[in-house]
Amino acid sequence: MFHSILLQWKFELRKIQSLSSASPQAQSWAKVSQVGCIGTCYLEPIVDITAYGQPRISYGNVDEKRAEFIIRKHLVEKDLSKTNPLGHLGIEPFNGIPHLFEHSMLKPQVRIVTKNCGLIDPGSINHYLANDGYIGLSKALKMKPEEVIEEITHAGLRGRGGAGFLTGRKWKTCHDTPSDVKYLICNADEGDPGAFMNRLLIESDPHGLLEGILITAYAIGATMGYIYIRAEYPLAIVRLQNAMKQMNDTGLLGKDIMGSGFSFSIKIKEGAGAFVCGEETALIHSIEGKRGMPGTRPPFPAEKGLHQKPTVINNVETLGTVAHIIRNGSDWYRQYGVEGNFGTKTFSLVGKIRRSGLIEVPLGTPLRKIIFDIGGGTQKQFKAVQTGGPSGGCIPLELLDTPVTYESLADIGSIMGSGGLIVMDDDTCIVDLARYFLDFIQQESCGKCTPCRVGTRHMVEILEKICHGKATLDMLDKLESMAKLVQSTSLCGLGQTAPNPVLTTLKYFRSEYVEHINDYYCPALICSELIEYTVIKEKCTGCQRCVSVCPTGAITGPRSEPHNLDVSKCIKCRACYEVCRFDAIAGNAIVITSGKE
Repeated sequence: MFHSILLQWKFELRKIQSLSSASPQAQSWAKVSQVGCIGTCYLEPIVDITAYGQPRISYGNVDEKRAEFIIRKHLVEKDLSKTNPLGHLGIEPFNGIPHLFEHSMLKPQVRIVTKNCGLIDPGSINHYLANDGYIGLSKALKMKPEEVIEEITHAGLRGRGGAGFLTGRKWKTCHDTPSDVKYLICNADEGDPGAFMNRLLIESDPHGLLEGILITAYAIGATMGYIYIRAEYPLAIVRLQNAMKQMNDTGLLGKDIMGSGFSFSIKIKEGAGAFVCGEETALIHSIEGKRGMPGTRPPFPAEKGLHQKPTVINNVETLGTVAHIIRNGSDWYRQYGVEGNFGTKTFSLVGKIRRSGLIEVPLGTPLRKIIFDIGGGTQKQFKAVQTGGPSGGCIPLELLDTPVTYESLADIGSIMGSGGLIVMDDDTCIVDLARYFLDFIQQESCGKCTPCRVGTRHMVEILEKICHGKATLDMLDKLESMAKLVQSTSLCGLGQTAPNPVLTTLKYFRSEYVEHINDYYCPALICSELIEYTVIKEKCTGCQRCVSVCPTGAITGPRSEPHNLDVSKCIKCRACYEVCRFDAIAGNAIVITSGKE
């Protein structure tokens, strides 16, 4: 669903001799090419048309009927003489044909690692080479490994997997550790709900990642590499395999690459989807054929990692940025971002956002700009944004001017993570949100350490009691103290960050917890055991939209007259609430007189 289908028609007008007459005719030629996602996922599928001598035109949300209309106008009727051909069908209503990157979602971005995404055929190495591909590798192989490491260090590139550790420092540690064998691992085990940064980058520009892998391997002295990717990404795996075959065929992978004496090989390791295997040591254990469980550190993998050999582990975005830095220089890279947080960061915008998709912005960009200027805001009243995936924090409206840096997010109780941004509006229950994320982490816990294994389970139980109207106020203090204990005593980053959703929602949305407990009411109408739906007669117009979607026949009434809702049949699926355009469906608190534990 995240892939554009690019129909790039390049027309050439040629004079040909007709079989039946000597008069010249113009014939059109069209080339159809598929590309990856440009990031505006809410517009998919996208059709781009580049006609000879004409500006590029982008059409969004193209279905079969619309595609037929577009093709007929451009190929059959050749309706290219207008200044604004089919402008009303463009990705935004416009007068004239603006450049694609004038689009509201794309214009504020700075595209470095996503430079080629949606613009080249990911299955063609020639497309990549035509867009400065492997120039960075060629340049790196003429430098000493120490010089490559120094360039990355000076650029200030930090690990984009979440921790933000300085990439150059990690490389130097591995380079300086004596060993007969060294490894490089690309961590593509993207497990956060709502996150698809790695997937999009690999599917759209596999050679961009592979070039970064080769440069990194050369710098640290590795001869063998692994791409650890979850098996749920079949298209990404196929495109990696195809790209690696092209590299082998052109001498860019294997022995004596580019005649430099540097040799390197890559294996793809498909993971089984365990969230904990995104942690470095657990990932290493999985590659070794062991159970994916974190190990104690030190020693760190850069000193003793895979098969007890020095190993560098970087994620997809980190490695995808490397070639751009080497090609253009560290000073060029440092012009983006802010001091201590140089460069750009990709984010997946999902949830109750108008413009969902993947974006790339300079570090230090305020959350408000990301959500409202780039993402277009929310349909209903904005409530919060979760950064850093299930282990991140829930940030309220009053903190949206916070710049997106590793330190500033940590200061307000959240994390950068790999780049997932989940946007919420008033229809989101904060308590249910915390329960959902914590339940996910509890199920994904490897169980090795007691704080994470037992602590997260007890926190989930308390949150479930709150959602079911069976909690007391003193449980909030118990929940908070348990969260802090898990945070400070867990073995790995998974357990240490697991309580973030609980701690931040308690800090910024405590009143909603109290409302669940004291008033037995969920203001977002999500916790079904605390609400019952009714029809407000004064607002109901009898349009019957609610009648048509009710799966149990709980809502009845003739057209144009106020309807009735039988609470004994209502299963609280929210379908009627979602489709009503007149706010005639209300959720009332259920009177609970007992049942608290």
